[in-house]
Amino acid sequence: MTLKFDWTRHLTSRRGVCGGQLCAAGTRVPVAVILDSLAEGATAADLLHSYPTLKPVHIRAAMAYAAALAREQELTPLSPYARQARRESSRRVG
Repeated sequence: MTLKFDWTRHLTSRRGVCGGQLCAAGTRVPVAVILDSLAEGATAADLLHSYPTLKPVHIRAAMAYAAALAREQELTPLSPYARQARRESSRRVG
């Protein structure tokens, strides 16, 4: 099954925004926050209420991104800043 929804149009990674983390385009809401919230049982309506800059398409894009990650061994980040942010956060954890 091939999905035609292009999540790359709705998610961005910019060096000066949230340390280069992948975020909903035009917001400072990281995709990880969206996905973590959904995994914890939040609904799309909950997210839209908690983060007024989010749009339903951002939530759909975050889920499409997660599905793409599940299908691929390694999904290339949208920018080198996303890869750098991921490495920095993993160094802080352990």
